[in-house]
Amino acid sequence: MKVSEIKYERVSLESISGEIEENLSQIKNAGSVEEVLKARERILKTAADFDTAQRIAYMRYTFNTADEFYVKEIEYYDEVGPKFHNYIRQCAVALLESPFRAELEKELSPVLFKRYEVTAKSMSPEIIDEMVEENRLTTEYSKLMSGMTFDFRGESMPLSILRKYMKDDDRQTRKEAYEVLGKGLEEHSEQLDSIFDKLVKVRDKMAKKMGYKNYIELGYYRLGRISFDQKMVENFRKNVLQDIVPVVSRLKTENAKRMGIEDFKLYDNDVYLPGGDPKPVLDKDGIFRAAQEMYRDMSDETGKFFDMMFETEAFDVESRKNKWGGGYCTYFHNYKQPFILANFNGTSADIDVVTHEAGHAFADYMIKDNRFAFELGVGGMETAETHSMSMEFFAEKYIDKFFGEDAVKYKYMHAFDALSFIPYGTIVDYFQHIVYENPDMTPAERNAAWNRLEAEFRPYLSSEGIPYLSKGTRWQYQMHIYETPFYYIDYCIAQVAAFEFLLESLKDYDGAFRKYVRFVSQGGETLFTDLIREAGLVSPFEDGALKDVATKIEKLLNDLRSRI
Repeated sequence: MKVSEIKYERVSLESISGEIEENLSQIKNAGSVEEVLKARERILKTAADFDTAQRIAYMRYTFNTADEFYVKEIEYYDEVGPKFHNYIRQCAVALLESPFRAELEKELSPVLFKRYEVTAKSMSPEIIDEMVEENRLTTEYSKLMSGMTFDFRGESMPLSILRKYMKDDDRQTRKEAYEVLGKGLEEHSEQLDSIFDKLVKVRDKMAKKMGYKNYIELGYYRLGRISFDQKMVENFRKNVLQDIVPVVSRLKTENAKRMGIEDFKLYDNDVYLPGGDPKPVLDKDGIFRAAQEMYRDMSDETGKFFDMMFETEAFDVESRKNKWGGGYCTYFHNYKQPFILANFNGTSADIDVVTHEAGHAFADYMIKDNRFAFELGVGGMETAETHSMSMEFFAEKYIDKFFGEDAVKYKYMHAFDALSFIPYGTIVDYFQHIVYENPDMTPAERNAAWNRLEAEFRPYLSSEGIPYLSKGTRWQYQMHIYETPFYYIDYCIAQVAAFEFLLESLKDYDGAFRKYVRFVSQGGETLFTDLIREAGLVSPFEDGALKDVATKIEKLLNDLRSRI
């Protein structure tokens, strides 16, 4: 079945609440392990129906955020979603408190019970109203950003298209694009500040209602984190500042000189080569044909996976007005069907869609028949992002298909960009910790905090002179900050693991890829810390863990540059 043929029908909470409550009662009053397990399975079936319908509605909404029917569907799920999640929490609590817990944990999985423990701490019926308001605000932000247009050189365009000019070969074009971006955001500055301020306040209120000091602890629980905690993130942040920032600063400064740039600005940060970054030599259809050839050659598993994606037309990649401006991979559990949305704009980011997002989809494909696929999925965010970022690097063996003679340039740019991302991603996460520790900060104080972190983690660049953005507002178009607090550090942690897979693949591609397939296939049934240990990777949380990676990637970059 093609994704476009999947029928959408609302699964209302009213229609399933009676069944869930009945099965919850059966878990609590069960006379045997078997009775508990059967009631749990019935709840999971109902939950999967609801989750699948909600995800289909969201997909259709992102196709056109102005579609009134799906706007109303999203508003419905925003309203009832917290009540649904409370049922999931009640199920977790019932299983944790069951007199048969020891037998259940043995029959099911200790990792699953760790997830239940976190789920139990992640919400309370007391905060349902606040969760509804949070959903309403994040949808308001999504609609605002999707509908925002920018006037660039006589043409009105969404941010997804403006980004193309923000990476242009010509420095003046990049400068103008950033100026247009800043002015456009400034026109909506009151809304952007107001939405975020309300989100911070409502999240802080949730946490305090549940007895937490602030939202940080609750935010970690809501992400389902069972492999690392706040102290481990703090240590990772220290490692980044100590071992990644100096290398990136050195590489960026040297690179700027080669490009004839003396005053390195924010609008120079995403360009890595004199004359501009490499661009795909293929159009949309050519990119997908080349990707299919690549995945068929890579392995039997990846070949079958991509053929399935191709046959089910599980992509929407063309930019258009009112389309959601980012990119994502989602999964419809009842159909065992991944789906990818993106916005092609003629840059190398188009190739990331068939590597990064396809890495997510491949992970969904590989765990679709796992016993705990619905509850544990592909794993935590850090595990999921390792799947996608590593696939980007495994695809480099075939990158000439997409970039022709510029294949080496792409490898250089890709690794350089990935290394440079780690300090930026750390800023995003650190900024959120500061904000949620100080929920009463004013907009000006938040912007000042962002600029301080930029100076610490990206000392080589400046936003001085760029309208609005110079005030420290660059964070306002990083949608994760509004929509999914504390998610962004997972990208950074995963990037380190992906670099290790890259370095392994340069020594033994086939061996490294088999380790990767093993890593992917376990999904959430193994903790991230155990997965990386099994794959022979270094934990990014250990003291000094990033020094060796930074040194080897710097050498790789210098070797690649010498071949350009």
